[in-house]
Amino acid sequence: MGIEYRLTLAGDIPLERLAPLVAPHGVEESTLPGYPRLLTADLAEELGYTITISGGKHGYFDAEDDDGTQWEWEPDTYASVVFHLRKNDPPEDVVPNMVSAVARVLDSGQEDAALVLNGNWLLLTRVAGELHEHRPSWWDTYRVSGMIMR
Repeated sequence: MGIEYRLTLAGDIPLERLAPLVAPHGVEESTLPGYPRLLTADLAEELGYTITISGGKHGYFDAEDDDGTQWEWEPDTYASVVFHLRKNDPPEDVVPNMVSAVARVLDSGQEDAALVLNGNWLLLTRVAGELHEHRPSWWDTYRVSGMIMR
């Protein structure tokens, strides 16, 4: 099992707006009938991760906040970019690439947003334009604190 980071943005966001920000060389679109629309890209050799971009309605997301409380969020519509890191790749080499992509996405709009690690730990939120980095030790460990402009 690898490491997974999920960046979720509130709103009815065209997936095509997000794709070039996280996968500059293009994405593939899922053609499976009856499934939600998915865009994917394998950037494992270049950047150390693969991505999946999807959208949805009536979302529910939760994660553990810095102090151990449960954070919950229920956007009416949303788009998510999931970064899948391989378990054998050193995360210290890959996380800066992923955080750079997150920064590009956040710079492209003002939507409320959240970045969650492995579906459990809240790392970043943007609510009403205010950006907050959670879990400072994570940001310091990977030397990515401040990479996302406020």
